[in-house]
Amino acid sequence: LHNTHTGESLKATYWEGGRYVDDALAALNHVLRDHRTGETHVMAPKLLDLVNLLGRKLETRETVQIISGYRSPKTNAALHEASSGVATHSLHMLGQAMDIRIPGVELSRLRDAALSLAIGGVGFYPGSDFVHVDIGRVRRW
Repeated sequence: LHNTHTGESLKATYWEGGRYVDDALAALNHVLRDHRTGETHVMAPKLLDLVNLLGRKLETRETVQIISGYRSPKTNAALHEASSGVATHSLHMLGQAMDIRIPGVELSRLRDAALSLAIGGVGFYPGSDFVHVDIGRVRRW
């Protein structure tokens, strides 16, 4: 993963030997933190599984770029105030959503791959150059 706002990158094995690796999850939580406040939150392992599955489905080993991972309630409220596109009760605040892009993968192809998995919500934001994925109920926008 590469956080586009902090410049931090992390390559980690977070699942090994039939279990999640606590140290790797902690490192991922740090990279996926709210870059505006510095607050971290536990990111749902199922969300990490979803992003990993997307990379495999797209047959790419490119680094996933993170536009937004965890969002603190304070950050989410400020973003909601500035844009109608930000949900009041965003799954970003629960560590269950990411806004991503993958170099070399057309954004519409990333969206279509996410939709085909039917795992959670998929939002398409071509004007902002990212796809939102989450592990909530299956929906699209």
